[in-house]
Amino acid sequence: MTTTPPRPDPALPYIEQRPSPERSARSWVVTTMALAQLGLFLALLTPVFSSLAIKVQDLVPSDDEVSALGMVSSLGALAALLANPVFGRISDRTTGRFGRRRPWLVIGALGLTVGLAVIATAQSLAVVAVAWFLSQMFANAALAAFTASVADQVPVFQRGKVAGLIGVMQNLAILGAAYAARVLGTDVLLLFMVPAAVGLALVVLYVIALPDKPLPQRPPSDGGLRTLLRTFWVNPRRHPDFAWAFVSRFMVILAMFMFTTFRLLFLQDQLGLSDDRAVSVMATGVLVYTVVLMAAGQLAGWLSDRLRRRKVFVGFSALVFGIGTAMLITTHSVADFYAAEAVLGLGFGVYAGVDLALVLDVLPDPEDSAKDLGMFNIANAAPQSIAPAVGALLVNTAGGHEYHLLLGVAAAVCAVGALAVIPIRKVS
Repeated sequence: MTTTPPRPDPALPYIEQRPSPERSARSWVVTTMALAQLGLFLALLTPVFSSLAIKVQDLVPSDDEVSALGMVSSLGALAALLANPVFGRISDRTTGRFGRRRPWLVIGALGLTVGLAVIATAQSLAVVAVAWFLSQMFANAALAAFTASVADQVPVFQRGKVAGLIGVMQNLAILGAAYAARVLGTDVLLLFMVPAAVGLALVVLYVIALPDKPLPQRPPSDGGLRTLLRTFWVNPRRHPDFAWAFVSRFMVILAMFMFTTFRLLFLQDQLGLSDDRAVSVMATGVLVYTVVLMAAGQLAGWLSDRLRRRKVFVGFSALVFGIGTAMLITTHSVADFYAAEAVLGLGFGVYAGVDLALVLDVLPDPEDSAKDLGMFNIANAAPQSIAPAVGALLVNTAGGHEYHLLLGVAAAVCAVGALAVIPIRKVS
């Protein structure tokens, strides 16, 4: 059964004024939407958290592992930074009977699958780097269309709940990525292609369910270089809330990837675990992280909708995530690692459950949602491109196998992300 919200009242808060669908998204659409999020991130994050590191270790000497993994990861994240806003704008302007979002969901998922197949069979680091760049490019074509479809389909009064579910699915994908190495072993082809096949299937399922209305005609273009530059720009003076949300997301994601890129190496170096033991401990740690995250994300999304509050949840979550990162500094046992993962799960669970809803509420132009969300995705992609290089520099500065400096800086960065939501005015 669907419900229709009351007509907007000028006296109500800004959060209720944003143009959005008038009816709740159908349960089948929301279910397949969540599954598509799970599939895309399972295919994308399995390389990030396990298989890419294993592949790099097969191709370079052990002394070069950190630098090589940092280089490949940064190159891929650069592709994400560039591709997401560009394909977001293309998605907004796509015409045809299949709709605006469907074509790019399919093209992106197929391109990602092919790119991962190339990495799995590559015989040189150069081929891995180029293929990872292309994989990230296609993945972000799909992600740009996917995130815009959330804005298209989900009304304001349902966004906290749906954002919480989507956030849980993204982090459930992290759990799947961690366990992939444990279940599939060291067979690199399986490690890359099984998650890719699952991701492609779930995206196709969402494409079938998605009520993506065709665009009658392409919007007028400002033309040439001006249009391209506007793809990567939202005026922070005209849209300060969007700018502050951007800063908060940038800092939190930077802190997250400064550690997670090197999570497996951290367990090997910091705790002295063997390769097999490190993979097993990482999988269990991510399980603890995800269980806590799922509960926290769903509760936070529900409470956010009920209380009509976003900022307090985002600020709280970023601070807790920073505390969890700081706890890793004093980690000297597997039990300590699991405790830190639980705190990290609490922090990022609340964050994932609410932050997307906050972002959707402060979009500068709902009619150009994919472009603006693509621009906002720079706050996801840019930190991922910076974090591996910064993390490798900090680890090498501390001696090559020490992570205290890296974790301390990450905790401080996360605290800045928490403070950045305070100036946001149009959302409570």
